[in-house]
Amino acid sequence: SLSSDTEEAVVSTQSTGDSIWSVAWARSEKDNTENIVTGGVDDLVKSWNWRDEFLDYKSTLKGHQLGIVSVTINTAGTVAASSSLDSTIRLWDLDSSKQIKSIDAGPVDCWSVAFSPDGQYIGSGSHSGKINLFGIESGKLEQSLDTRGKFIMSIAYSPDGHYIACGGIDGIVCIFDLATGKLLHTLEGHAMPIRSLIFSPDSQLLTTCSDDTSIKIYDVQHANLIGTLSGHGSFVLCVDFCPDNTHFATSSSDRKVKVWDAGMRRCVHTFSEHKDQVWGVAYNDNGSKLVSVSDDKDIIIYDCPI
Repeated sequence: SLSSDTEEAVVSTQSTGDSIWSVAWARSEKDNTENIVTGGVDDLVKSWNWRDEFLDYKSTLKGHQLGIVSVTINTAGTVAASSSLDSTIRLWDLDSSKQIKSIDAGPVDCWSVAFSPDGQYIGSGSHSGKINLFGIESGKLEQSLDTRGKFIMSIAYSPDGHYIACGGIDGIVCIFDLATGKLLHTLEGHAMPIRSLIFSPDSQLLTTCSDDTSIKIYDVQHANLIGTLSGHGSFVLCVDFCPDNTHFATSSSDRKVKVWDAGMRRCVHTFSEHKDQVWGVAYNDNGSKLVSVSDDKDIIIYDCPI
């Protein structure tokens, strides 16, 4: 019954020029700067700083030719990666706002991108059902993991670096062992595309969300389904785990952002601030704040209710 506090929970709303499809938030190990990166329907990646409870526009990272599908920031908080409908992955130095390199992801567009926890690789899903791992230093394809499945829409590394998981347009989740490159588990929990998935900070749980409006939590080691959560009224587009290892947040086409308790397997808070579908949601590094981005062109930052 925290719903009455929603208004007070919104710390900052920033309107941008176009629909926003993706967001990432990380603290730089170099100087403790809070970096937020957004990307969307226009071909621009935007870099922001969160300071003194205010979202400060920093710079526009130019280079992509088409819309930005996915943005992410490395664990060190210093380098951003973006993938675009133009079939390239670009790496950006967040300090200088300069492009480090452009990686050609091949003739079919790459979809979501994720940094390996050690920052040495960037993983990307592909239309051919392969996870492609590109070397950050080399800028080249170093390894391919084949799901033998359909178009991969979402991808996530486990924070301990042992696993990589991906979600397909066919609703199937694959978990690979990174040391051996072997497919460990195939999970057929969803009937529709999996837009996003995330490991818990302790790498024990995997949370997936889908166009079937449900969220599923799996035990990674045994590949057991722990629970199925419902509450969103439409496609669930993004999920991010809280650093507290207990809560996670989801965003949906129903225009809502929800915070869930993984242990209790229930929704503990709903934010209803956006006026259109909410494509992205991300926690800050200590879980005290959340950011969400939407087709309504707004970036909204919330105080976490828990």
